[in-house]
Parts: sequence; C-alpha cells; structure tokens
Amino acid sequence: MAKQTVAEQYVDLLARAGVRRVFGVVGDSLNPVVDAIRRNSAVEWVQVRHEEAAAFAASAEAQLTGRLAACAGSCGPGNLHLINGLFDAHRSMAPVLALASHIPSAQIGLGYFQETHPERLFEECSHYSEMISTPEQMPRVVQTAIQHAVGRRGVSVVTLPGDIASLAAPEGSVELAMASERPTIRPGDGEVDRLARLVDEADKVTLFCGRGVAGAHAEVMELAEKVKSPVGHALRGKEHIQYDNPYDVGMSGLLGYGAAYEAMHECDLLILLGTDFPYSDFLPRDVRTVQIDMQPERLGRRTSLDLAVWGDVRETLRCLTPRIRAKSSRAFLDRMLKKHLDSLEGVVGAYTKNVEKHVPIHPEYVASILDEEAAEDAVFTVDTGMCNVWAARYLTPNGKRRVVGSFVHGSMANAMPQAIGAQLIDRKRQIVSMSGDGGFSMLMGDFLTLVQYDLPVKVVLFNNSSLGMVDLEMMVDGLAPHGTRYPHTDYAAIATAAGARGIRVEKPRKVRAALREAFSHDGPVLVDIVTDPDALSIPPKITSAQISGFALSASRMVLNGGVGRMVQMARSNLRNIPRP
Repeated sequence: MAKQTVAEQYVDLLARAGVRRVFGVVGDSLNPVVDAIRRNSAVEWVQVRHEEAAAFAASAEAQLTGRLAACAGSCGPGNLHLINGLFDAHRSMAPVLALASHIPSAQIGLGYFQETHPERLFEECSHYSEMISTPEQMPRVVQTAIQHAVGRRGVSVVTLPGDIASLAAPEGSVELAMASERPTIRPGDGEVDRLARLVDEADKVTLFCGRGVAGAHAEVMELAEKVKSPVGHALRGKEHIQYDNPYDVGMSGLLGYGAAYEAMHECDLLILLGTDFPYSDFLPRDVRTVQIDMQPERLGRRTSLDLAVWGDVRETLRCLTPRIRAKSSRAFLDRMLKKHLDSLEGVVGAYTKNVEKHVPIHPEYVASILDEEAAEDAVFTVDTGMCNVWAARYLTPNGKRRVVGSFVHGSMANAMPQAIGAQLIDRKRQIVSMSGDGGFSMLMGDFLTLVQYDLPVKVVLFNNSSLGMVDLEMMVDGLAPHGTRYPHTDYAAIATAAGARGIRVEKPRKVRAALREAFSHDGPVLVDIVTDPDALSIPPKITSAQISGFALSASRMVLNGGVGRMVQMARSNLRNIPRP
C-alpha cells in the first residue's frame, strides 16, 4: 500500500472529526489537498466563487450543527480572502478549521510570488494558528487545531505549504483524540447561595438573556415564574427565549423594542444570563447586577457587577431556583408587560397595515408577510444593516426556527454565503436569505454557487438602492447622508440570466403571492422586492435636536418600528394580569 501524503492525512483527519465538506476556491498550493478530497468519499469539496463566502458558509454550518466545519484558501490572496468570514466565525463562537495553503517552503521569507505569512495574519481571528513545516508535525498540529476549534468554540488555522502537502506522511496509525460530549460548568455552592440571597433581597428582578440561554428555556421560565420577573433579550438571545414566554418584554439595544430597556432600569436586581451584550450605554449604572456566563473572560467587561457567576446558564439555574423564595407580587411584571404592549400597539399599524397601496413597498410589511409565509422550521440568514432590524422585529421564533447573522462582527454580505452552508446541511429544509441589495451585490458572484449546486435557497432581497443603516447612522450624528445610494438594479433579471428563478415585486399586494411562488419552487429563487429607501429614516416624532445631540435616545426612537405578530404575543401575555 502506498504511503499517505500529508494532504491525504489532513483530509482523513477532517473526516474523522466529522467534517462533511470543505468550502473554498482551488488553486496552485491548495491542489494536493483538493485532489485528496476528490479521492476521499467522506468529504466533499464545495467550490465557491470567493473565499470570503467559503468562510461564511462554514461558519453557518458550524453554528447550526455545533459540529466542526472547514474551509480553505490557496496561498497569498486566496487565503487572505478568508479572513473576514473567519473573524465572523470566531466572534460567533463557530468551530471552524481553516486551511491556509502556502508558497513552496524553500521560498518562505524571500519575497516570493504571492508570499504572505498566514500563521501571523490569522492570529487575531483564531484560537490556534500554526504552520506545518515538516511532515513529522502531522498529525499532531492538525489534531491540536481541531481540539482548539471544537473545545474553545472558534476558529483554528493550519498553514500548509503546497510542497509539504505532497510529501509522504509519517507512518503509523492516526488516532484523533476528541471528547464525545461537551461538559457543563456548574458554579460552587457558595456562589449559588450568594446569588440566591441577592434574588431574595430584591423586590423587582429582571432577567436579560443572550445566546447563552440556548437549551435553557425551561429553566429561565421556571425562574421567571418564581420571582415574577420580566424577561428581556439581546438580539442573539431572541430565537432561544422569546417563544412560549409569558414574561417577554422585548429586546434592548440599538435595534430594541418593547419594554426591555425600562425593565432593566426600573428593577432592583438585573440578572444577565449568557449575554455579552456590547452596548453598555443601554445597561443601568445604578441597579444591582449579576452576570452568569460560561466564558469567564466575559464577566464584568460591559458593566460593573455585584456578583459574577462562572457557569452554564441551565446548570446554574437548576441549582439556583430551588434555593430561592417564591415572590407573590406581580406588580412590577404586570406593569412592564403593559408597557411592552403599549410600546408596540401604536407603531405596528403604521408600517404593516393598510399599506397595500404604498409604493415603494414598506420593508416592514415585507418582513411581516415573510414571517407569516415561511416554514415553521425555516432557517433565516440575515444581512447586517436594516435587514437586522426587520429580522429582530418581525421574525417570530418558535423553538424550531433558526436565525443566523453577523451579529457580533457586523460584516456586510454575510447572508447569502451563510445560506449556502445552511442549505448543504439539509436540502429539504427551507433556507431564507434576508439580503439587502448592498450586501447581496458585494458577494453576488456566489449566487452562481446556488445555481451550480442547485441549492433551493430563497433569497428575499430588500432592494432599496441604498445603504439604509448607514443613512440612519449619519442622520443620528447630524450628518447629511452621502455616498449611500446605488443605481436602481433589476436583480431578478440577473438571477434569471444566471439560471435561477427571478421574481420582481414592485407592488405590495403582490408580495405574498411572490413569496408563495418562491417557496413552492424546487430550486434557487431570488425575490427582488423594491422597498422604500426612506423607511424609518425620518420618523415623525424625532426632533433635529435629538438627531444631532442625543444619539442614544435618537437611535432607540428611530428604530422603534413595528414588531409584527409579537404584538399578539404581548397582548396574550396581558391575560395573566389580574383585572380589577
């Protein structure tokens, strides 16, 4: 039997670690690895048009499955293109292994064609970044990279010169040492007792939830019921905590809505559950605050704490809830629920009702119809910018739907590439890319990847011919928007020319039918919806003084739009309030 090459051993290790596909663009120094993938039936090579899309796709796959995903780039410019998507993956805690192939090893350090230093370049967006200089480093470097990515939840990068990849790997069996299950972290009894005392001493408790509450919905609801607590959330916590939640008071932050902000500022004790909420200006400064997080480096870095608890949210609450006294008064909870409903009632109708004749189309209306027509287990990938607003306001979580976006890194052009990774996991699951025309056009070449692999992704394009969020940012700062508008483009025609189904919508009464047509089609579809570029840019209740001088308040008011079916949820929650 012929000896394995380093490239073949690398691919074999990927397969043993559960990797099913590698996203990338083939070329020169990467060729030996791609050829090894061709000959390994366990791993598929997914050819994209841009390496940035490869990293975004791998990130989405890792976020949705929890398993290791992989991408690759050839030497120099090829692997440099990975870096933005890898930053997003790393900050999203997605376990991704990236291969940065390299120039011939004898030429390193001599200013060779396409020379860079990948092992240095990727340090900031990875837990582990090392170069394999000799075959003897295999398989230990790759195994260490995999362990870092999976164990610490983030990116690892292996740099591999093309000539080294072609050499024979060391003989002997290759074992991959990996834990089969992720452990949970439980705080000590003393810390749980201190937390219980703080809860018992407080009359008004508010829970604020981030992505760390994933898998802890029942435990959060049990605690909220026992202490009669409003439950708010950050954007990344929405999909995990808002559904089946009679204590929901909405979301805080720049995209916030409802009464979450008030609930956080008017309580006696704020408990931050699994959130690294970055907007410290929205956090109270004179309220006792506790933070529970399994990542100890996050404790206290956004606001000063009265107690920092290192632990998994679910396990911590399982320890805490039996130790605290039940509260009898619902006064604070009911007042916040009423504020939540009041803040939603007046704004929904203006944007989602009686707008069938409004042209250009209200984007809020499109998002609300999309929420109604999408599948109960749909996966939404969401572009950064105003699409984030529409997703935050109008997508209704139910415990089955998933929402993926560049919520921490904040990159443009993430939605469609992430949809590629999401759809390859399960071709039968409905994947919807909520794309803005700015983000879509930035990586539009990879729409051809959807066509090439016949991926039934539905790209719902909010086409307002502008960078709407940048318009808003400039106005909040008192600046005149400039350099934010694009020429009107018929993206449906481009999709049709590429071999996909393209649907153009310019009248609001045709939105629902267009989405139904798209969802019934077996292949890729682009629904090009011409939306109002001025939506939410100049709301009627904002003054020039607020725009120029009070950015925080202005941001909250500017973005205080409708929230679709969440009004119905808020109204139903009020049934729990005793009537006089």
